[in-house]
Amino acid sequence: MADFFAAYAHPIVFLHVISAVIWIGGMIAVRVAVHPVMQSIEDPRVRLGKSLRITKRLFGLVALFVAALLVTGLVMALATDGHHGPHKGLFIAKEAIWTVIALNYGLMIVLRNRSQRLFDAGEIQRAGKLAGTIPTRLLPINILLGMVAIWLGVSLRGF
Repeated sequence: MADFFAAYAHPIVFLHVISAVIWIGGMIAVRVAVHPVMQSIEDPRVRLGKSLRITKRLFGLVALFVAALLVTGLVMALATDGHHGPHKGLFIAKEAIWTVIALNYGLMIVLRNRSQRLFDAGEIQRAGKLAGTIPTRLLPINILLGMVAIWLGVSLRGF
């Protein structure tokens, strides 16, 4: 694995970093730019319907980058012996943070899909309450953790 990483370090690191940026950046864009504008739509059915479509597209887009982040992270950890090297604490912390982010991402997908089913059944208020936890609670958690994980990754590359 070390030889593979040595031969392809730049594209692997680039794919790893761009995957993190797209995943976290997409959540920042939705939380800071899209969500506040969506709140200006007065009709709750229209607002929720558009919000559900936006989150479906975002979650679908980032799924590929989540997988790329996992694969490239695993390659780098194995190639650099990160779990046994002098910076193993940083490696493990970063992996733990990304694991929490991934689990939270999975929870957001489940909540979004449940909300979609409620929306389709005409239960707009229940669907809106359920979907509302995504931008108000879950996205901010992932944004904060993602920025910490990116910081740790930059720190590891500096060693």
